[in-house]
Amino acid sequence: MQSQPIKRVVAGALAAAAVLAVGGLPTAPAGAVPIPAPQQPTTSADALAQYRQLAAQAEQLNQEAMQAQADLDAKQADLDRANNDLAVATTAGQQALTAKDQYQGVVDQFADASFVGGMQFNKLSALLNGTSAQDFLERSSALEVLADEKNKALSEYNNAIQAAASAQTAAADAQARSQAATDAAAKLLNDLHARQDALNTQLDQLNEVRQRLSASERASQKDTGGSAPNVPAPTAAAQKAIDVALSKLGSAYGWGDTGPSTFDCSGLTLYAYKAAGITLPRTSQSQASAGVAVSRSQLQPGDLVFFGSPIHHVGLYLGDGKMVHAPETGDVVKISPLQNNYVSARRVAVS
Repeated sequence: MQSQPIKRVVAGALAAAAVLAVGGLPTAPAGAVPIPAPQQPTTSADALAQYRQLAAQAEQLNQEAMQAQADLDAKQADLDRANNDLAVATTAGQQALTAKDQYQGVVDQFADASFVGGMQFNKLSALLNGTSAQDFLERSSALEVLADEKNKALSEYNNAIQAAASAQTAAADAQARSQAATDAAAKLLNDLHARQDALNTQLDQLNEVRQRLSASERASQKDTGGSAPNVPAPTAAAQKAIDVALSKLGSAYGWGDTGPSTFDCSGLTLYAYKAAGITLPRTSQSQASAGVAVSRSQLQPGDLVFFGSPIHHVGLYLGDGKMVHAPETGDVVKISPLQNNYVSARRVAVS
């Protein structure tokens, strides 16, 4: 059974699909590996271990599905920009061609006046045909006006030709970007559907195994991990984020939730830092590019710590090797040691 957040992700994907008007897509990308059915656990302890493994895998799939949705939204924005640029370039090209046709007639008139019937518009001709110095000056002035108009017409004509060529190039570029964005969005939508299918399968398996957990094992998931280490954060923003996250200890894990009462892993860090005035990307994978990188030996309270390859989990470092995080479905926001699959850290509160 899908949870409401998962349904919202699927609904968002279908809405994006309608906007992009891409159809006939396969339901899974080439090379997609189906999730194997879980083996039947032999003991209650085995059931708990298997549940935790399946929950971690489901969390990864959920984060990847949200990232695919974010990528799809970004491609939609690229497509909108490209189509807008195409419309602007098309209009500019039409205007340039109209100007070119207009000045073409003026240029043709000057050409006819210059060469038809042997007329030569130059000052020597004016001098030879004039009867006085004043006559020469007047004729020269008139010829200069004609020359200026001719040069202006030629300049505008050339400008129109160049503008038309530039508009054509811009239109071709916009058309190519539009097609590329459409193709990329179709691929991302295909990927999103595949990840959603995998996640739904994983959740079904997870619910099946959960039924085998004892009451004490289910209760153990509600443990919040004890007291936070008494290590002050180096900045006010980092301390604020920590305080907000710790205030949510015991809050239930919720797929795709960003608070205020239920959270997924990246939803908790996003919520905590939003309260501190810092906006983070939505998913753990995107948050792994926020701020500046820090080594494990240089970790400070408030740093974001990431886990898995590809990254699919994030927590908020507290000091003394501990973090606060929203671990997995069925669990709650709690304090835990850094996990074994730690991969990186980022510092987003730098001042």
